[in-house]
Amino acid sequence: MAATVQITFDAHDPGTLATFWAEVLGYELDPPPAGFDSWDEALDAWGVPEERRNDRSAVSDPDGRGPRLFFQRVPEGKTAKNRVHLDVRAAPGLQGEERMAALEERCEQLVAAGARRVRRFEPGPLDAGWIVMQDPEGNEFCLD
Repeated sequence: MAATVQITFDAHDPGTLATFWAEVLGYELDPPPAGFDSWDEALDAWGVPEERRNDRSAVSDPDGRGPRLFFQRVPEGKTAKNRVHLDVRAAPGLQGEERMAALEERCEQLVAAGARRVRRFEPGPLDAGWIVMQDPEGNEFCLD
């Protein structure tokens, strides 16, 4: 049986980061457990105090193809460059200026959603070109 993958992010604000990545990937926030109409209803029933209700959040691909993303609150901040990052395929199949224009358009949308643009890499003989970005908590990702 093939293994499945969940990608976990350490975060200061799991709810906000989950909402951002749902926007980036076209994912949806995970629904509340069966028998509950909302997460607040479930957390009330479980006795989770108000100050702990943003300790974790998750988003999933509505088509069930991509990995689930899980966000967990941690006390420490990010201190160095990611050793692993996500490449968001924003211009599959496109080349040259058409590709870079599509990446720039998506970059603008994500900046409006809270991302930060870091650097653009131009197309070359071995590379198609990409844009390095950071999510609202500084995690690097690339528009590819």
